[in-house]
Amino acid sequence: MSLPIHVLPSAELPIYRQIVGQVLDAVASGRLRPGHRLPSHRELAEQLVVSPHTVEKAYDELKRQGLVRARPGNGTCVEDSATVEPAAQHERLYAPARSLAAEAQVIGAPLHRVQELLGEVDAELRAERHHRKGGRG
Repeated sequence: MSLPIHVLPSAELPIYRQIVGQVLDAVASGRLRPGHRLPSHRELAEQLVVSPHTVEKAYDELKRQGLVRARPGNGTCVEDSATVEPAAQHERLYAPARSLAAEAQVIGAPLHRVQELLGEVDAELRAERHHRKGGRG
């Protein structure tokens, strides 16, 4: 089973983080839906030509974030995001929000521009998800 992930070994971002980010984006856009089975560590490692330990590290991070869960006999599957509690939502969003705010301050971008950008990205993801559902919901 192929997963639409591509890694850049020469990128500054570690490969396991590239995998985590792309799975997160695929879930957010509806390309991967709750219950979707991810490839095994070995399968994805062969597809990406990386170490199975790298894929395992990515899957462990996805599990820690509550995005996927290992199901005995059924592999690693995408979780239903509706099950994430508000406290866990805060915990998951705080670090990337802080990083985004810091980056905005460094480049001199005002808060309202960051909020506008987040709104644009949110709208894009919702449109992709809506399109993937065939225009429903």
